Amino acid sequence: MIIDFHVHTAYYRSRTPDYNELLQQAWGDRLNWMLETYSSPQAFVGLMNEAGIDYAVILAELAPITSGIAANEDVAKFCSHSPRLLPFASIDPNTSERPADELEELVRNHGFRGLKLYPTYQHFYPNETKIYPLYAKAQELDIPVLLHIGSSIFSGSRLKYGDPLYLDDVAVDFPQLKLLQAHSGRPFWYQKALTLARIHKNVYMEVSGLPPQNLLTYFPELERIAHKVIYGSDWPAVPTIKENIAALQGLGIKEQAKRMILGENAARLLKL
Repeated sequence: MIIDFHVHTAYYRSRTPDYNELLQQAWGDRLNWMLETYSSPQAFVGLMNEAGIDYAVILAELAPITSGIAANEDVAKFCSHSPRLLPFASIDPNTSERPADELEELVRNHGFRGLKLYPTYQHFYPNETKIYPLYAKAQELDIPVLLHIGSSIFSGSRLKYGDPLYLDDVAVDFPQLKLLQAHSGRPFWYQKALTLARIHKNVYMEVSGLPPQNLLTYFPELERIAHKVIYGSDWPAVPTIKENIAALQGLGIKEQAKRMILGENAARLLKL
């Protein structure tokens, strides 16, 4: 089983100039074709089939200043076309009046399977007390929380909020909450992300946006901690999903470790 734990939609209600530029660099003269084609969930499932992906986590995004808006309702509608598309909600704790209630509504009534938080885009430290009601609700609902941990390239981002160390408090205070570090601290904090995953049973590393062929450079102990590592592509910022997976499969680690990273760990967290 292969699960891509980090996929953005082609359709955004709004995209910042920085995000448009990133997509232009990734897709070149095929950008308009990609945006039009893969706004269709059926077309994206076809892309999954070509790459050998069984399930994909589709991320909502509420970050109008830095990247753009992929609304929860749009992601829910996109994912309703196939049980292989798993929606993750986006909530901005700075603007939501009742974030815990909003999360419960999205999970119980709209089928969301997890929560994505964007500290560097939405400007909050992951261990701020105002976020705690969200964590408590996610722990109650037994859903994973994926946080952008590491740097961001978009104008308006604040890198200080991406330091993995702030997750230490959260892991201690919510020991049953499944916490995933999207991008695993790139590029400043790889060792911190690894250490958190090693010492906390409920903290994982998610390696989207990192060239798979470089993972052993960033994490020489990758095989030893493979049971805490989750694969993600960061599509469409990384358009070559099939090649991305092949590069990970070509790493010089045991096949069992590759299976855990590519799907087994994610399947367990998502209860597939």
